[in-house]
Amino acid sequence: METIVAASGNKAKIREIQEIFQGFTVIPMQEAGFLGDIEENGSTFTENALIKARAVSEKLGCIALADDSGLCMYALRGAPGIYSARFCGRHGDDKANNRLLLEKLSDETDRRGYFESAVAICFPDGRTLTASGRTFGVILPEEHGENGFGYDPLFFSTEIDKCFGIASAEEKNAVSHRGRALRALAEKMRAEGIL
Repeated sequence: METIVAASGNKAKIREIQEIFQGFTVIPMQEAGFLGDIEENGSTFTENALIKARAVSEKLGCIALADDSGLCMYALRGAPGIYSARFCGRHGDDKANNRLLLEKLSDETDRRGYFESAVAICFPDGRTLTASGRTFGVILPEEHGENGFGYDPLFFSTEIDKCFGIASAEEKNAVSHRGRALRALAEKMRAEGIL
């Protein structure tokens, strides 16, 4: 069974990738021997996903898969977008990011937005495939629930009629932007005879 090295150490992401790419063994990049950070200096989710997947694939000579995702708000002209994880100026401070988002939306009547995910897979021979997915909702005025991470406690999914912060993993995964992107990527791989 071939191995896909995921350019991530996030266990939930690895599990989601493994569920969709069952013909492969999926391991995190650290386990494969890739240590250190990858500078995400692209201007789109797709560019950042490609940067990460290429860095791992080229260094390790393996099949590498990466994603980049974030929250895009119509009233904020797409922000926080590619800066979602570091919206407040520090990477991964979910509480501060959520507080800043609520501040920015405090005078806005349009609270609609979407999570977008772009995924990229790179092969040792240089071939690449990309795909993306979105899930739509509105931002609530305060956090609800303890499930998920990031903006999930503020994001009310209009597709499942429930806040991601209280939705089960199964409910969220049914409309997940990352899941949609990964399934679209799997379809492209099947069309090319890879999966």
